[in-house]
Amino acid sequence: MSNNTQVITRFAPSPTGAAHAGSYRSAMFAWLYARHTGGKFVLRIEDTDTARNQDGSDTQILESLAWLGINYDELYYQSKAIERHQEIINELIAKGSAYVSTEPAKDGNGMKDVIRFRNPNKSVTVHDMIRGDVTVDTTDLGDFVIARTINEPVFHLANVIDDHDEGVTYVIRAEEHLANTPRQILIFEALGWEVPHYAHLPLVLGPDKLKLSKRRGALSMLTYRDKGYLPEAVLNCVALVGWNPGTEQEIFSREELIALFDLDRVQKGGAMFSEEKLNWFNREHIKRLSPEKIREYVLQYLPDRIKNFETYSEEKLTALIPILIERIATFGEVTTLAEAGELDFFFVTPTIDTALLSFKGIELSETKVHLQQVQNILEGISEESWTLDEIKEQVMKYADSLPKRGPALHPLRFSLSGREKSPDPFTISAFIGKTETLARISTTLSRI
Repeated sequence: MSNNTQVITRFAPSPTGAAHAGSYRSAMFAWLYARHTGGKFVLRIEDTDTARNQDGSDTQILESLAWLGINYDELYYQSKAIERHQEIINELIAKGSAYVSTEPAKDGNGMKDVIRFRNPNKSVTVHDMIRGDVTVDTTDLGDFVIARTINEPVFHLANVIDDHDEGVTYVIRAEEHLANTPRQILIFEALGWEVPHYAHLPLVLGPDKLKLSKRRGALSMLTYRDKGYLPEAVLNCVALVGWNPGTEQEIFSREELIALFDLDRVQKGGAMFSEEKLNWFNREHIKRLSPEKIREYVLQYLPDRIKNFETYSEEKLTALIPILIERIATFGEVTTLAEAGELDFFFVTPTIDTALLSFKGIELSETKVHLQQVQNILEGISEESWTLDEIKEQVMKYADSLPKRGPALHPLRFSLSGREKSPDPFTISAFIGKTETLARISTTLSRI
């Protein structure tokens, strides 16, 4: 076991496609532990499997980490270490710890030389920081392959060499790699190298309680970025998948997570990640943004078609922002609402379909009476008193006097927005002003 006093962790993704929250949870935990202990965090792109590598995947990894605010101290590409891998393969063969085995090719096309590790067939104990000691009889592993050819080390060998050369002292990774660890410990011992500390994280599960995967809809980090999630919300949410600080607190800043994170409080069982929970975290983190930052995000996602309305103004944008914040979980939903026409009525008079004006089948003649009464009430509110609270108080007095509020409130809402679902009519009235409110009601009444 490594005696190096400095904590050096690593994240070692393969550039084989867009990784999801399950993969980046390993990066977060390794990064948080390094930062918590004042250590180093290494990023290693494991790009030696050229058949599976996808163009641009390494760039996606770098962009995702940068967006999340996970900064690394050193960056390595595994493909740059091929000569070093070959050197170690030859060393293992020379000392009798590995040998060349000529055997039928897996594709059935003749014979092929592979490099096998000479297994000492002994029990190996993995001192796992999360699961405790796990002892494995390695006899069942046989003489396992460590290189497909002298130039092609497999995962077990390449990881050992790279972790040693990069000074990694703590290997923090998903529990699916626990089965690989005994093989890697055997290789470390055969080379006379110190074995790092291991911590195997619980599985990240989706809402279906199965392992989170792209096949079942898991999204990439950059997709969350493009959908308008805040990186601090994603970091906060994913950090709590399988770890807790031992308190009831759920909302953490990046600095708080670094200060509190420790592997002692990582659970052994699988932990669930859901977009529903992420949405809650995102709403909470939006509330903690400065007004200036919220405005910046809204402007980023507000389509030009809204900004091009004749009545659009900075003043109206300022009034619209708190209304939007009440309705969205992500800033990307600003775009969604706008494209669905659900913001248009704040800036232009809607077209009213009188067939949808009445509440639950009430006759139009009765609806007209209620709407006229509301109009009279609103006319009695002065310009100086035209606020959301005053409008609501006066209209609700009438609505509450009826057997049901709907016959009065629904036609008012529909007259102002042209939609059955929208912010409440008091919010809309306060936003568009007294003159426009009364004009829209008059237009509706004239069509009944």
